[in-house]
Amino acid sequence: MTNENYPYEIKVVEMEVEGTAHKFPVIVRVGPKGYVFPENFKHAAADIYNMEIRSSDVFVDSFPRSGTTWTQDMVWLIVSDLDYERALNIPLTERYAFLEFFSNFDNEIKNKLFDANKDDEAKLKQMELIFKPATEILETTPSPRFIKTHLPLSLMPRKALEAKIVYVARDPRDAIVSLYHLINSMRFMNLDVDFKSFWKTVLNNSQPWTPYFDNVKEAWEKRDHPNMLFLFYEDMRKDLPSVVRRVSDFFGKKYNDEEIARLCDHLSFDNFKKNSSVNYDLMKELGLMYADKDFIRKGKTGGWRDYFDEEMTAEADKWIEENLRDTDLRFPSMQ
Repeated sequence: MTNENYPYEIKVVEMEVEGTAHKFPVIVRVGPKGYVFPENFKHAAADIYNMEIRSSDVFVDSFPRSGTTWTQDMVWLIVSDLDYERALNIPLTERYAFLEFFSNFDNEIKNKLFDANKDDEAKLKQMELIFKPATEILETTPSPRFIKTHLPLSLMPRKALEAKIVYVARDPRDAIVSLYHLINSMRFMNLDVDFKSFWKTVLNNSQPWTPYFDNVKEAWEKRDHPNMLFLFYEDMRKDLPSVVRRVSDFFGKKYNDEEIARLCDHLSFDNFKKNSSVNYDLMKELGLMYADKDFIRKGKTGGWRDYFDEEMTAEADKWIEENLRDTDLRFPSMQ
C-alpha cells in the first residue's frame, strides 16, 4: 500500500505464526530496507513521519533493548536541571511519549486488557492513554517534549533532526538476548520457543524493528550532524561520567564534578534496578507484564555468551562482518 503523504511503500505480509518466534499473524515491511512492524503500524506511519517538530524536542532512539531506558532517564535529568524529585516521582512512561508504541497492539489484545481491567476506572484511563496515538498526545504536551522511539531515522518524523536526537547502540548479540527476555515477560507476547529459534527470526529479519544493522547504521551516518549524539551502551557501562559530560555538552548544560557524581550514582545499576519510576510497574499493574518479571534485567555486557552455542556464534560473526563491511561503524565490545 502507498500513501500520498508517505514516501515509502508499506507491504502487508501474512506470516506463519504456529511454532514460530513471534505472535504476529500479519506484519508490514516498510520502505526499501523492509523494516518490520506489527500490522497496525500502517495506520500510524504517515502521522509519525509528518509530525510537527519543535526545536526543543528531545528524542531518545535505539534498536530495542540497547540501553534505551537508562539513556532516557539520564537525558531527562540532564535537560531538566537534575530535578531528581520529579524524576523519582513521575514514571518514565509519563515523562516520555513512546512514538510508535500504540501501534503494537491489535484489537484482540486491547479487548483482553480492557476486559481484565473493566472494574478499575483508574486503570481504564491509563490504558486509553497507552493506546492513544503518541502524535495526538504530543500535540498538547508542553515543551520540551521528550520522545522515545525505536524507529530508524528514515521512518521518524521527517524533520526530526531540527530537534535533538540521542541515539544509543549496543552489541546486537546482547540486545537480542535482552529482547527475547523482554518479549517473554509480556503477558500477551511470551513465546513458546527457545532462544535459538528467536535468533533465527532476527537473522532473517522477521522480528519487529529488524533489520537491526540498518537501524543503527542510519543513525551512525548522521553522527556528525550537530543535532545527533551517537552513544554506545558499552561506553556508558565502562565510563558513565564521561558519557554524562558528552550528553551535558550536547544539550548546552554545565554540571560540576559533584553533580555529575550524584547523577552517576542515581544511574548506577543497583539504584536503577530499584527505581520504580523506570521499571515499568504500570505495565504489571495493567496486566501487560508478568508480575514476577523485571523490565530492568542484568545490565551487563557480553552476557550473550551464555545463550549462543558454537553454531550461533559463527552465524553472529558472519552476520556482523557482512553488515559492517560497508561502514566504519565498530562496536566497543568488538574491538
